[in-house]
Amino acid sequence: MPTADRPMLFIPPEPPLALRPDATLVIGRSRSCDLRLPTGDASRRHAEIIHSEGSYWVRDLASTNGTYVNGTRITEHSLAAGDRIEIGSSEIRYCQVGAGLDETPSMSDIETGEAKTIIAERPAFQVFRGELAEIPPFAVLQILEMGRKTGILKLETDQGVGTLWFAEGAPVHAESKNQIGFDAALTIIQASAGQFTFEPLTTAPEPTIAASVTELLLEASRLLDEAIL
Repeated sequence: MPTADRPMLFIPPEPPLALRPDATLVIGRSRSCDLRLPTGDASRRHAEIIHSEGSYWVRDLASTNGTYVNGTRITEHSLAAGDRIEIGSSEIRYCQVGAGLDETPSMSDIETGEAKTIIAERPAFQVFRGELAEIPPFAVLQILEMGRKTGILKLETDQGVGTLWFAEGAPVHAESKNQIGFDAALTIIQASAGQFTFEPLTTAPEPTIAASVTELLLEASRLLDEAIL
C-alpha cells in the first residue's frame, strides 16, 4: 500500500527534525529560530523552509552571507531528496525517509511511491534499502538509533562493502574491507555514493564498538575537519 515519505532535516550530531506541511521552519542564529545555528556566519533569521504546491521549499531571508543548495546560491529552491542546504559553515541535509523507518515496524506492506528508499515486508521481519545520495550514512545511522532498531546495515559502494550491526539502536560491531570495530564504522559513515540495505535480526555479534551513534558522528566530523585543514 503506497504511503507518503516523511521529509526530514539532518544536521548531525543534532537529532533530525521532521518537517510539517502546516508549519514554517525558520533557520538562523537567533534563539527564537526552530533550527538554531549558533555560528557567526549565520544571520539571526537566515532562511526558512515552507510547504507549497506539494513540495518543500527553502527561502533565503535576505541573509548577509546567503543560502546555498548543493553549492549554488539561491533565493528560493524546491527541495529534492538528498539536497545539501549550506548556511555558512553548517550543512543541513534534506531527506525523504520511508514511513516507519524511525518507528516500531508494523505488519503491513509499506512502499514509498516514487522514492528509491523502500520498506519491503518479509515474513517475521522488514527490510529497507535506499540510495546513499538520497539518505547519506549519517542519516541512516540516526534513523536506526531513533527507531531503536536491531539488525544489520550493509553499504555497497565503489570502495567495497561495509557492514554495521545494531542492537536496539546502538552500533555494536562493524566490518569494512580492511577494518573492524570503531575504525570500520568511521569508514562506513564517510561513504558518499552507493546503496544501503538494513535487515532486522534478533541477535548481534560480540561487541567491538563502545560508542553511541552521536559519538561516531562527532569523531567522523572531527576527522573531516582535520582533513580540510
